[in-house]
Amino acid sequence: MHRRYQHSSIPTEIMRSVVGISEAGSITKAAKLLGLSQPAISSQIKRIEHAVGGSIFQKSANGSSTTELGKLVLIQARKILEANDQLLLLRGASPEDQTIRLGLTNFYSQRAMEGMSKAAMSNVCIYSDNSAEIAKSMLDGYVDVGVFLSISDMPGDAAIDVIAQRDDELTWVRSRDFTLSPGAPIPLLTWPGQIVHNVMIQALERKGMIYRIAFSSPDYHARIEAAKAGIGLTLLPTALIPASLLAANEYYLPKLAIPKLVLCAREGIRKKHSILIEELHVKFFGI
Repeated sequence: MHRRYQHSSIPTEIMRSVVGISEAGSITKAAKLLGLSQPAISSQIKRIEHAVGGSIFQKSANGSSTTELGKLVLIQARKILEANDQLLLLRGASPEDQTIRLGLTNFYSQRAMEGMSKAAMSNVCIYSDNSAEIAKSMLDGYVDVGVFLSISDMPGDAAIDVIAQRDDELTWVRSRDFTLSPGAPIPLLTWPGQIVHNVMIQALERKGMIYRIAFSSPDYHARIEAAKAGIGLTLLPTALIPASLLAANEYYLPKLAIPKLVLCAREGIRKKHSILIEELHVKFFGI
């Protein structure tokens, strides 16, 4: 290849990042969906902006949106990716060779990966987040197979197959030495927007109870550590309560709505990736 072309070519990975940001609406979400770090995505965007001579994304109320130049780049990026995919199909690649995107609720991500066979995990890209984000990613088409909690039925979508679901009881948990003074607001360890947050807030407000957010983090493990430190109360699936915490059975705590643990797959995935689906089914639903 002539030297002058070596510095002017743009890798397809950068094209995928451009399309990913446009579809996801932000660099942060695109990074999660593509399995890249946020600095890596930002570096890729700077590289293509240098190549085309201007900014292709701008900050918006909802995250990131394309500039006028960015819209032109996006059109070409889609064409390049389509051409790339067509070239790869010339070798006779089957649908089974394509990467399958597995979305796991962070509550069950560790359990999901324990003991899975190599055949099941072949060509799998795992995306772990809170259940609300996994469900949204399923609906938006960024996840092929999902295991997550849902407090309501999945919205009707002919492209999504609900393979199995069961009740997954939640329990209030606390440290062994946690105490609450009479009349004091209940200190919560939570993160707004997550399924467990909605369940605990709705339960408390139904009973007219006063609460305060004592610890706020999207990290499920960080909330467990805060509970161990006696900072407050949080919710966990009953089956996942660690030995270092206690089920909080205090009389004043309200009953909780029971979410469902759901296993979903996009249309056509169940047959193409039957080993993965079957192993997840047995692991979480016992059949």
